[in-house]
Amino acid sequence: MKHLKSLNQFLWKYRWRFFLGILFIILSNYFRILAPQITRFVIDAVEQKLPGYNGGKVTTYDWLVYELVEFTRKLSFSKLVIVCGLVLLGTAILSGFFLFLMRQTIIVMSRHIEFDQKNAIYRHYQQLDLSFYKKNRTGDLMNRITEDVSRVRMYTGPAIMYFVNLAFTITFCLVYMLQANPKLTLLVLSPLPLLAITIYLVNTNIHRRSERIQALLSKLTTTAQESFSGIRVIKSFVQEKSQQAYFEENSEEYRKNTIGLAKMEAIYFPTMALMIGISTLLTILIGGIYAMQPGSNVTTGMLAEFVMYINILTFPVSAIGWTASMIQRAAASQKRINEFLDTVPEIRQPVNPQRPEIKGNILFNQIDFTYAHTGIKAISNLNLEIRQGEKVAIIGRTGSGKTTLAQLLLRIFDTNSGSIELEHINIKNIDLNYLREQVSYVPQDVFLFSDTIRNNIGFGLKETNQQSIENAAKAASIHQEIMGFSQQYDMVIGERGVTLSGGQKQRISIARALLKDAPIIILDDCLSAVDAKTEKTIIANLAGFLENKTSIIITHRIFSLFSFDKIIVMENGRITDIGTHEDLLKTSEYYQYLYEHQQEENEDEALV
Repeated sequence: MKHLKSLNQFLWKYRWRFFLGILFIILSNYFRILAPQITRFVIDAVEQKLPGYNGGKVTTYDWLVYELVEFTRKLSFSKLVIVCGLVLLGTAILSGFFLFLMRQTIIVMSRHIEFDQKNAIYRHYQQLDLSFYKKNRTGDLMNRITEDVSRVRMYTGPAIMYFVNLAFTITFCLVYMLQANPKLTLLVLSPLPLLAITIYLVNTNIHRRSERIQALLSKLTTTAQESFSGIRVIKSFVQEKSQQAYFEENSEEYRKNTIGLAKMEAIYFPTMALMIGISTLLTILIGGIYAMQPGSNVTTGMLAEFVMYINILTFPVSAIGWTASMIQRAAASQKRINEFLDTVPEIRQPVNPQRPEIKGNILFNQIDFTYAHTGIKAISNLNLEIRQGEKVAIIGRTGSGKTTLAQLLLRIFDTNSGSIELEHINIKNIDLNYLREQVSYVPQDVFLFSDTIRNNIGFGLKETNQQSIENAAKAASIHQEIMGFSQQYDMVIGERGVTLSGGQKQRISIARALLKDAPIIILDDCLSAVDAKTEKTIIANLAGFLENKTSIIITHRIFSLFSFDKIIVMENGRITDIGTHEDLLKTSEYYQYLYEHQQEENEDEALV
């Protein structure tokens, strides 16, 4: 239950709906609970008209019923019955009206809380750093924001509503039953303690099973999500049956646990029905015995009243198990949600964020970085200065630290030691959003959204126009291909750009970065899926776009047609060589090997 305390902020936010809902619950139960007393009065009035009546006289009524009794004293018997019938109809209408208002306040409140909680979780997801997403599976993240939040809503809505309704229904019934006949009340309600013990034992098991089921559901969701995302790989390796068997195995485990929980919950309802039935039988049996005793104040009307009270208690008491189950499940789900909400992002906004004018002066000063989740040291004691407007290429083998360098500049990760400065200001002191707005970045793993090509190119910008989008697409050498599509720039591409080729996705991503028009641009191996001819066209077009911008191009290839101010050669997280193209051909063995190997490839392509 302690995990549900985090929901108090939402209950307080919607406190007026919450407290009005409680008021409507009280009123609904109050008008409903008057019916047994009115029924008792009418039956007793009928019985008193019968010859030989010698029953007791009961005067313990609610004040409203007492006013009704006083009003009907001067009426004839037929009019009394009619008036009481109309009053019963009126109390039923009022009870139903307040029941409607109760649902309109508390259930609607729970929907508002569900909306706020989903937004809060999603907002927190957005703030968490990349390390968090490396440690957690997408399916589990999705399950916590959907299934877990839905279970929590069952607590903030139905569970609270039924619990409060249960409390006031039992309170009203007990008060009026004890006023009428305390001894009879204790006898007819004696089975209820057994019910409370049953609920306690079953709930302990339900809580444990609920946590297990939620974990299995996350695993099942993750399996499905990974299968759908990697469907091309599954089909190309003919692994449909294998994946189906794996999914069925996980699904079967989830099914068994869910059915086990359902069986456990099924104990509630027959147990409660049994207890209620026993209470009804005891009411008729014991009440009948008392009614036959001379001088007893137990009347036929009172027996009818007590039977009605027992029937009124049937649903609230049977809902104890259901409500307890919902609360237990919600607690298990909220615990899972809190685990993520309590996660503090490693990359945080500085206390006093600065927003300096970014011109493109970058300094890497003795930086070290190790990936926490793998322990791999990606950058080691690296020093590098890049001046405003310089065009820099970073070359190296896979795993040499090239991409890590770009991600450190964007504060996707933070350095373990050393500092990165922009305009002589540590980037940890610069406003995080502002820092990233000043850098156009084309990642190595290109990602496109399931949206139109126009919106993918203009992603991240508040305002765009068709001409600027087309100019960026032309510079990325993708415009002509887009114009060949049936809907051109309005064509909706599939999930992650599945309807496009690898080269087309890369060029749309380049167009997106060029349109951003930031003072610093980073292209991370973004031409790997492009043919040599298109590569030359893009490089030629980039010259105009990159003028007066600080440019960092991370690559495995040598762009001899592009004039770089300096070329950085990296190996094992260190800079091994630095210089111009001509300098490195003389001093760097790796650069020489790479250039000669590339020249041979070009000659082979020319022969073909």
